[in-house]
Formats: sequence, structure tokens, C-alpha cells
Amino acid sequence: MPSSRCSRKNSARAPAVHGFDDQRWTLARVQTVIHRRLSLTLPVATVWRLLKWHGWSWQAPARRALERDEHAVELWKKEVWPKVQASRRRPGHGSSSRTRPDSP
Repeated sequence: MPSSRCSRKNSARAPAVHGFDDQRWTLARVQTVIHRRLSLTLPVATVWRLLKWHGWSWQAPARRALERDEHAVELWKKEVWPKVQASRRRPGHGSSSRTRPDSP
């Protein structure tokens, strides 16, 4: 495995430089770049452990999507979500038996 400094230098390059369509690094993409550059075939779980060992962590977006409609989200939370939650609850007592649902 190359040194951490070398890995960070290469990873700072945009995914587009490595032939990917957008600017997201995924474990599968890192796995592909490792295979191309080092001729190593590693499982995705190993790629994750190596990244974690080198101090890398997953990143969440810093901001919300521009297309997000806050009013529509709030409306959905108030009107639709309670109906979804209610439909999951069974009326009456439940049963732990899958073969005889009416048994106590």
C-alpha cells in the first residue's frame, strides 16, 4: 500500500480525472482506482478498512439540495407521514405466531 501522503495526493484529484462522471468518491470507485493503479483486487470491506486506517471517513453533504422545497417537506410530515405510521399498526392485540395470527 502506498504511503498515506501519496494516497491523499492522488485522492485529492477529482474523480473525473479517473474517468468517473461526477464528483463523488464511493468505495467501489476507490476499489477501481486501486485495481487500476496497483493491480490489486480488494473487497469493498477491505477498501473501507484501509481508508479508515489512513484517517479517511465518509462525508455528508455540507448543504441541502437546492431543489428542496421546505414547504412540501413540512406538509408531507404533517399530512402523509401520520397516515403511513397509522397504516402499519394493526388494530387489536398482535400475535407472535406467524402460522396462527389469531392465537394468543
